[in-house]
Amino acid sequence: MLDIVKTSIELAKRLISAAIFGLLLLLAFALTSGMGKTAYFGLYRYDYLLFYAIIIQIILLYIKWEHWAEAKVIGLFHVLAMGMELFMTHPAIGSWQYPQPALFKVATVPLFAGFMYSAVGSFLARSLRLFSVKIEDLPPLSWMMGLAIVAYINFMSKYFIADLRYFLFAASIALLYRTRVSFEVAQQRKRLPMLVVLVLLAFAIWIAENISTFYHIWLYPTQVERWHMVGWGKLGSWYLLLLLSLTLVMQIIGYSEPTKTWRIHWQLKPIFQAPSSKE
Repeated sequence: MLDIVKTSIELAKRLISAAIFGLLLLLAFALTSGMGKTAYFGLYRYDYLLFYAIIIQIILLYIKWEHWAEAKVIGLFHVLAMGMELFMTHPAIGSWQYPQPALFKVATVPLFAGFMYSAVGSFLARSLRLFSVKIEDLPPLSWMMGLAIVAYINFMSKYFIADLRYFLFAASIALLYRTRVSFEVAQQRKRLPMLVVLVLLAFAIWIAENISTFYHIWLYPTQVERWHMVGWGKLGSWYLLLLLSLTLVMQIIGYSEPTKTWRIHWQLKPIFQAPSSKE
């Protein structure tokens, strides 16, 4: 029983450390909820959230909780996220909206919005390092990247042509059903099916999404008059987005080893394998 408690505490500590960027963003969402649409010293809530996110990022780099290589991933996430945000919030599409004003924005999207996606990239990169993750029986990363790119395009193309999400779900299951994630916690190696890990992460992001919409960071059309929980169907969207996020992070901080089959094993590059003592 004592070993279980120690393992649980160590697991919780590492998860909190890995999610520190996202958790600090959620805290700011709650603390700034009273600002509403009012300007303070000429700036609005979304503008202050932008500066806040930038400061967090600088601090994490300075204290070496994040590597510059990971910062590049986060920057790429920001660009990809802004592209999708601009499309999805366009009045002709209206998938969701940002209900409050901002000075620092592009069209309908406040610039801080990209950092919410960057928080996902930050969590994945830090988790892979803090848990010394290895991935067994993984499809070639080029295959995963191809699937992830189609999933990204489908988020926008589904408004004009057929929605391919069920095909994408089936393809991901066919590719990943044998894949196992090996991770270290409390000096023990654990293994989980990668599909289970992706579903659990999608659920965690769905919870964060409900917190964000509750504090009016963004709103879906049905939440404008009265807030309600985000539908379960969004879990599928986050699952597909995680495929893109994880593939990008894995390309940057790890490398692949061939196996006797067409599949590969993936592990961290040596520079990332030993977590910093500060973490």
